[in-house]
Amino acid sequence: MKLTVIIPVYGVEATLDRCVESVLRQDVPDMEVILVDDGSPDRCPQMCDDWKARDARICVIHKENGGLSDARNAALDIAKGDYITFVDADDWISPDTYKPLLERMGDSDLLEYSIAGRLSLTDTTYHHASDYWLQSRAYTHAYAWNKLYRRSLFSHIRFPKGRVFEDVYTLPQLLQQTRQITTTSLGYYHYWFNPDGITATADGSKLTQLLDAHVSSGMPIDDEYYMYLLNIQIDVWEQTGAPIILERRKVNTRVLSGRTKLKAIFTNILAIKQLCRISKFIHTFKKPTRW
Repeated sequence: MKLTVIIPVYGVEATLDRCVESVLRQDVPDMEVILVDDGSPDRCPQMCDDWKARDARICVIHKENGGLSDARNAALDIAKGDYITFVDADDWISPDTYKPLLERMGDSDLLEYSIAGRLSLTDTTYHHASDYWLQSRAYTHAYAWNKLYRRSLFSHIRFPKGRVFEDVYTLPQLLQQTRQITTTSLGYYHYWFNPDGITATADGSKLTQLLDAHVSSGMPIDDEYYMYLLNIQIDVWEQTGAPIILERRKVNTRVLSGRTKLKAIFTNILAIKQLCRISKFIHTFKKPTRW
């Protein structure tokens, strides 16, 4: 089996058919598609069974609701493909995407491809996970989907059940198992933005989990990444008032530009909590934006 496509399913009866059709139309005959019905309360369980009856490449798991991580993990436990990829059931894949991606994999353990209208990648190969993480700013697009993985990466790794921003916890662990990583301009993943989703609406508690995932990842932090984390830390403090997690450091402002550079200058002068207080005061007049 060449490829396993894992699609968690919960409350997506309006978009499930579009998603599954986009996957089945890929020119990869040696492929299995695992639909994981995560206890969905709508028509999704029956829709999954209908798809299985129509196409022998589809396998269906019906389980009690356990969340996104648990659904993915259930599929990983039975996956047979040499490579694994994930698709959220709200999203879809451009035609003729998977075949060229598989051909592009070569000796790479992980391949990332572009997200239509959101992320354009170049054809680049990295031999060190830290180079990929920092040079491509992968920490800003640490999604489980829009990537192909060699299945062996998941031998001892699973998504953390009960956490939000689970991809940010998991991707660094996978990267630390890699010998080679590739990004490519081939193919497109189509992401459907949900204005009510976690990224857009996360409260202080959820943002704390996001910050913790980054800080505890073990990945290197350069100045640009540090400023990205500082923005999350400021949001966390504004919403929770909890103790500062991010350690203060001297930032090289010469590698930065614009508002980020200006904020870095203040970062080198003031304590992080002082920056948080200033930011909170500003946000009484101006609605904050998310990084």
